[in-house]
Amino acid sequence: MKEIKGVARRDPVNAADGAVVFLERVSPALEQVDSSSGAIGTAVYHAIEELASIIAAAPADRATRSKWLDRLWKAHEEDRIPYIERLTDHWGELCASPECASEWADRLVDTTRMALSPDPSLHGFFHGTCACLSALYSAGRYEEIIDILQVDALWDYKVWAVKSLAAMGKKSEAIRYAESCRNRWTSDYAVDSICEEILLSSGLIEEAYGRYGLSAGRRGTFLATFRAVAKKYPHKKPAELLADLVETTPGQEAKWFAAAKDAGLFDEALALAGRSPCDPKTLARAARDFAEKRPAFAVGSGILSLHWLASGYGYEVTSADVAMAYEYTMSAALAAGMEDQVRDQISTIVAAEQPPAFVGQVIARLEARTPQ
Repeated sequence: MKEIKGVARRDPVNAADGAVVFLERVSPALEQVDSSSGAIGTAVYHAIEELASIIAAAPADRATRSKWLDRLWKAHEEDRIPYIERLTDHWGELCASPECASEWADRLVDTTRMALSPDPSLHGFFHGTCACLSALYSAGRYEEIIDILQVDALWDYKVWAVKSLAAMGKKSEAIRYAESCRNRWTSDYAVDSICEEILLSSGLIEEAYGRYGLSAGRRGTFLATFRAVAKKYPHKKPAELLADLVETTPGQEAKWFAAAKDAGLFDEALALAGRSPCDPKTLARAARDFAEKRPAFAVGSGILSLHWLASGYGYEVTSADVAMAYEYTMSAALAAGMEDQVRDQISTIVAAEQPPAFVGQVIARLEARTPQ
């Protein structure tokens, strides 16, 4: 992947040919590899996204591109796992011209219509359905897509009708169509994302934010979510954005601690970490990292770390974790000139700890070794 991307900058056609070879070989190469974690499938999915763009952008002649498409089609037909199933989502893009896309659409459309037919004697799975719809879309044959999808179909197919309506300028209708596709088998995130995209393309930023922005911005972590939404809506003040996101996860307020800290919302971060259980190790690291540049915040983070440790929270907590939290807290307290006050707060936390008072025992041993 890295080599292909590097070559693409100086020899895009050769890089595209390498991308085709990679996509031809990746699935057979991985057939016997344990993929139960899903990590391999995710990696291949992201590779497809990048490689499809390289192939589409390459200034290849018509004969070369035709050969690439035939090879990719054969690889997709023979994909057993399947690892490159999503390649057909990019088929119109891979065609690189409306004329080529239209030719592929003509080649696939009859089988696609049969596969989506309500007639059970005709209905069935066709691995090229998405390729057909993608090609029709790139060819500008939007009404034909909408006509084909006047049936009960999966969201992976229906999304092309949503895109077609939007491309025809019928954006309100596109959003209504997308909303009508919600069901137990359709990802709310997928619907929210395309509806947000349509509204943003119409300049309806506030409506996009209010209706879909927070849900469509969801990522693998709370911090990544905050950053993703903030990037799309830079006009939103960080404090307002944070408050809106916190409301979407009641009972998990502390999960936004890192996002608040990253945005420089230190008071809000401490308030969130006190509202629901927060990872003591995350708080201890904040005490360490901010001991000199923002000692008051570091002290607050350290105190909360000890509070949640004493309350029984934390994953596989050991005495080393307690020692880390205590030492970082006291280090921050020294920098802030708050040693006596912090010791009193720690004493209150320890006094409230339920037997066997593990945190209190560790702190007692540490204090016995430390000159007062």
